[in-house]
Amino acid sequence: MVKHGKKYRKVTDSLSADKQFALSDALEFLKKNSFARFDETAEMAFRLGVDPTKSDQSVRGTISLPHGTGKDVRVVVFASGPAADAATEAGAAEVGFAELVAKVQGGWTDFDVAIATPDAMKEVRKLGKVLGPRGLMPNPRAGTVTDDTGAAVKQFKAGRVEFKMDKAGNVNVPFGKLSFDVPQLEENGKAVIEAVMAAKPQAVKGIYVKKCTVSSTMGPGLPLESRELSA
Repeated sequence: MVKHGKKYRKVTDSLSADKQFALSDALEFLKKNSFARFDETAEMAFRLGVDPTKSDQSVRGTISLPHGTGKDVRVVVFASGPAADAATEAGAAEVGFAELVAKVQGGWTDFDVAIATPDAMKEVRKLGKVLGPRGLMPNPRAGTVTDDTGAAVKQFKAGRVEFKMDKAGNVNVPFGKLSFDVPQLEENGKAVIEAVMAAKPQAVKGIYVKKCTVSSTMGPGLPLESRELSA
């Protein structure tokens, strides 16, 4: 069981157990009650009513956050030729093919997003044991397998975020920093909700989102009102 400090407990003691929040109110609360000495990340967590053991109920996708993530996103690209040149020009942290595959095989994963051309995927698939558990494996559905590497690098560096359901049927998405203004965080948060709702698999019956909470790195999870999920 995780032990929380006095400051955290003081914040949570001010909350009633059954209180639900409008998104803007939740963000105001987190900003007002932040006690960390660093710029905390705002995160949204969804508890989904899906069966994570069934492939036709898998949930994943990407979101273009209107105001970015507030983070310097490190993007690596597995490519050669013109696609590699385009990725370098777009600001990729590292670009390569055989040598980059070997580097990652050696355990290097100091990056946030991995992009690959379709041709490069023949070798990149061999990195499944390294990239898969970290959620870094390039995937066409997420827009990370593409010949247009330059555009993809720019999108992810500007605030495009990939999300993927975990083994328990949960989706967690960072959507900015607490230093952002509330309206900026709210716009980003609504974009997250819209993307997750749009990613609902056709095979899912009944309640799709059982619960959605907003939190900061050091703050409590605040449950959102159900009406916020109709965004």
